[in-house]
Amino acid sequence: MNAMWVTLLVAIGLTQVAVIATSIYLHRALAHRSLHIHPIADVAFRTVLWLTTGQSRQEWVAVHRKHHTFTDREGDPHSPRLVGFWHVQLFNVFYYIREARNANTLETFAPDLRPDRLDRLLFSHGVLGLGVGLTLLCGLIGLWPGLAAGLLHAGLYVFVMAPLINALGHWRGTKNFENGAYNSRLLAWVTGGESLHNNHHAHPRSAKFSMRRPEFDPSWTVIRSLAAVGLLVIPGSTVG
Repeated sequence: MNAMWVTLLVAIGLTQVAVIATSIYLHRALAHRSLHIHPIADVAFRTVLWLTTGQSRQEWVAVHRKHHTFTDREGDPHSPRLVGFWHVQLFNVFYYIREARNANTLETFAPDLRPDRLDRLLFSHGVLGLGVGLTLLCGLIGLWPGLAAGLLHAGLYVFVMAPLINALGHWRGTKNFENGAYNSRLLAWVTGGESLHNNHHAHPRSAKFSMRRPEFDPSWTVIRSLAAVGLLVIPGSTVG
């Protein structure tokens, strides 16, 4: 296969893995406690996110919980209704970093996720994780394709996927419920179901984001598979 296609497909694949891990682990399991994760799956998710995003779970969860507390009101870390659509679409990473560095935000919204032994040993060192991930990638597909795929993946995850949810998800789309968020059935296919944002804001504790027949939540398919083999539990649900 042509090296350019390998680079593109690997980058897209990495981004999808990171998006679904973010949606299932950081968002549904940790931020909203909609899922109970088996310790083995917990370490696996943390490792995947360490290698592909370098994010701190406490920071991500704290910023997201604050967003739900102050949705589109003063205090929302990344509301397009407050600062403008293009500000969030283009500079979402700036708003995230600014809030994630606020010690008061971390202590107020995610005191249950203070760094543990694994964080202190490994997962708090995000740059190291990205470096290890990039090294592994280059070893698998070659130096230049690996560097190109890693860079493209970073661009897709940071400047496309997250802003689409935080910006467009609070700007335009369809609604099943009366709240300030919107659904995009098409984008949900590539954002791990996160673009069913109106549904999520209506029922934030639900582990499943799709609620009508035409809607598809890719992360829910993975969740059901993991639940079927005992790697996570969906409270109050059975897998059939």
